[in-house]
Amino acid sequence: MSELSPAKFRAATEETALARWALIAIAVAGLSLLVFAPLIVVFVEALAKGWFAAIASLGNREARSAIRLTLLIAAISVPLNAAFGIAAAWFITKFDFRGKAFLITLIDLPFSVSPVVAGLCLVLMFGTNSLLGGWLVANGYPIIFALPGIVLATMFVTFPFVARELIPVMIEQGRAEEEAALTLGASGWRVFLTVTLPNIRWALLYGVLLCNARAMGEFGAVSVVSGKIRGQTATMPISIEMLYNEYLSVAAFSLAAVLTLLALVTLLLKTALEIRHADQLAATHRH
Repeated sequence: MSELSPAKFRAATEETALARWALIAIAVAGLSLLVFAPLIVVFVEALAKGWFAAIASLGNREARSAIRLTLLIAAISVPLNAAFGIAAAWFITKFDFRGKAFLITLIDLPFSVSPVVAGLCLVLMFGTNSLLGGWLVANGYPIIFALPGIVLATMFVTFPFVARELIPVMIEQGRAEEEAALTLGASGWRVFLTVTLPNIRWALLYGVLLCNARAMGEFGAVSVVSGKIRGQTATMPISIEMLYNEYLSVAAFSLAAVLTLLALVTLLLKTALEIRHADQLAATHRH
């Protein structure tokens, strides 16, 4: 009986140089077409009539109101979602209970539900024709077509980002360190502040940055609950749409350029945090 020769496997990195360069070219072409080209168009159109026209359009009262409202909504919704995300991740990873999978599914629900549907649900719950919404409006606390409704819509859409960044990290770390601290007499808050929070700080920062970027750019749910009132409930994405529909292209693209710059700053911060985190991990492994 002849001896069988061992099977030969080719490593995944042994493609020819032509194949590697072809894959790189396809990736670069895709990024250029889907990412870089639209970004360039935004800034080119914003400056189509010069810097003065672009800056003048941003100095408009409605544009300034849209920028302030967008930043205010992010400043309210992101910290609240961070707190809710930490609480949800803690509850899911530190306790065993029936229905855990169902709770995780609920956390992921905003990823699968259309933002427009989410906004419509808020209108049905808090609109003037509903029992609760009618009572709130009668007592001077309107939700729909006001700031609270926009914040609720933004929070619903962005809720999963923080929790979904924290859950895998907290599962990987386990419960041993927290249980040891509790055994030594530390209170629950001290365990969280001195043990849990330092271990999840990078994931928390990533989640907060992603949540912030999504909050500033949300359109669908906010457009339903805001009423698109100029100077009052029109955020930057909504104002961009209204200006573009009115053929005010310079004003629309100037505001879009500001929103793009805010998103790029968020992305750069996330990249810087990832690099710093990788450097700290490398230094820890060396020591």
